[in-house]
Amino acid sequence: MNRYPLWKYIVIGVALFIGCLYTLPNFYGESPAVQVSSGKATVKVTDQTLKNVEQVLADANLHPNGVFYEQGAQQNTIRVRFEPTEAEKQLKAREALERALNVDPESPSYIVALNLVPNTPQWLLNINALPMYLGLDLRGGVHFLLQVDMSAAIEKRAEATLADIRTQLRDKHIRHRGITRTGDVVNVAFATQEERGRANDLLRNTQPDLKLSLPDSAEAPYILSAQLSPAAIQSVQAYALKQNISTLHNRINELGVAEPVIAQQGADRIVVQLPGVQDTAKAKDILGRTATLEVRLVDDSPEALTQLAEGTVPFGDEKFLDREGRPILVKRRVILTGENLNDAQPGFDSQTQEPTVNLELDNRGARIFKDVTRDNVGKRIAIILFEKGKGEVVTAPVVRQEIGGGRVQISGRMTAIEATDTALLLRAGSLAAPMEIVEERLIGPSLGEANIEAGFKSTLYGFVVIALFMCIYYQLFGVFSAVSLVSNVMMLIAILSMLQATLTLPGIAAIALTLGMAVDANVLINERIREELRAGRLPQLAISEGYDRALATILDSNITSLIAGLALLIFGSGPVRGFAVVHCLGIATSIFTSVMVSRSLVNAVYGRRKKLTHIAIGQIWRADAKSSKR
Repeated sequence: MNRYPLWKYIVIGVALFIGCLYTLPNFYGESPAVQVSSGKATVKVTDQTLKNVEQVLADANLHPNGVFYEQGAQQNTIRVRFEPTEAEKQLKAREALERALNVDPESPSYIVALNLVPNTPQWLLNINALPMYLGLDLRGGVHFLLQVDMSAAIEKRAEATLADIRTQLRDKHIRHRGITRTGDVVNVAFATQEERGRANDLLRNTQPDLKLSLPDSAEAPYILSAQLSPAAIQSVQAYALKQNISTLHNRINELGVAEPVIAQQGADRIVVQLPGVQDTAKAKDILGRTATLEVRLVDDSPEALTQLAEGTVPFGDEKFLDREGRPILVKRRVILTGENLNDAQPGFDSQTQEPTVNLELDNRGARIFKDVTRDNVGKRIAIILFEKGKGEVVTAPVVRQEIGGGRVQISGRMTAIEATDTALLLRAGSLAAPMEIVEERLIGPSLGEANIEAGFKSTLYGFVVIALFMCIYYQLFGVFSAVSLVSNVMMLIAILSMLQATLTLPGIAAIALTLGMAVDANVLINERIREELRAGRLPQLAISEGYDRALATILDSNITSLIAGLALLIFGSGPVRGFAVVHCLGIATSIFTSVMVSRSLVNAVYGRRKKLTHIAIGQIWRADAKSSKR
């Protein structure tokens, strides 16, 4: 009746062992560290960089606790870890590495930032047992509120619309006297009313996002005015916000910042939280690594090359350096930007088997690129990456033939690694609109430690009081309940660690709530067993009936609470979602430990006693006993 088969004990024991194992990393704490990552999209962190870092530390007579080379999907990082009490060495190491790695402070090649890393032992890391991520309120870090310049996004779209209109009119051989732009309004002047009518019909069919009008003017009687429609403006603003968030994700996620928070706030603002980063200047540097991609024609004419050799730049050209430091002259006119690029992937040429970069353009970019390549066969096209106002030519392939369909293949003297790196740079994206920081906050690690200590103490003290009361009031069954409560919290922390979830102060509140709900489940079970004993049931039957009949009540109360938690998870955001995640997981662990773990302990102690006459569950108060005493 109250006996579990061996396999159930094994399953429960394995679950508790795994829970204990994956809970351990959260008790080792964190140590100060210095993180070295790439400061430019064209600079890589390699094994040689690791050797340079180790040599710089040795020359500075700094002996860290460990130097780790971490390979990421998009970018590699190096972390130098010190002992928890060696914060001064952390600062000295950053200064030494900053001087050695960044020869030109105005254009740093590497980002050297202060950070915090976990002290998890290697044997736990080998089984992928990692601590939970801590949120900004527990770990400290930096908080930024960025304002997106929506007017600039609209003007950028209007400028692209102007270029598109000029191209369409040229293709259809419609003459005009000039195209001007004022804000988001594009005005096209014509010599005759017939030409204006043809252009009006063309744009009405090909530009559904434009609101066309034919204003009357004494100075220029034949004007066609094109303005972005309200729906198009709303779409541009939504795209700008979405694109900027995506670009920030691409730039920050691989910088070693544990669980960065990048989220929309309101209609035109973005919140960025970087837990563990204590250097505000370096955090701004990370945010500043948003690159802009441009495609331009290369000027390889003899006259231009002669002027370049003489040290001058021809009118209408700009000089940039390629990845090997060689100067290249490009036209000022921008053909395409990163906004027109949908995807970039490395590959191989089907005929020569050479490494290539395969680009996929949007519809507008495909049309423009087809026209440009048709008119410039045999010439070079430069792909330029702008970072912090400085441009660098990533690649400059020669146009062999007209390229249509929006699929472009870049090849020529590239290794497979270079092709992968180039595809990554092009795929990283660009900002759809400029942003500025309107609010910044630095939360020190000491405040995070105070929050952790306060949350830990409140949960611990509450648990101790509850456990003492349960042990006194329910005796041995109270001990079983206390063990199940410990197992509940342990398994919840283990699951959060396995999921690499981010724990915040609301999460700690959810753990405390889970503890309270688990206590409620144990009280229901114990009181149900007492009720069965008061009804005259034998102890073995009372235990069985108590657990079976309390289960329905426990499920009812937990399912209703789970529904509320799921609603918070679906409709909430930020801290509310963090609370909901821990709350929902806590319900599952609470049911498992309150029912399975506690009953396995009861079965292990009482299950094999055939003639059980008494169980230690505290005083059984009977109504008939009270009446007889009177």
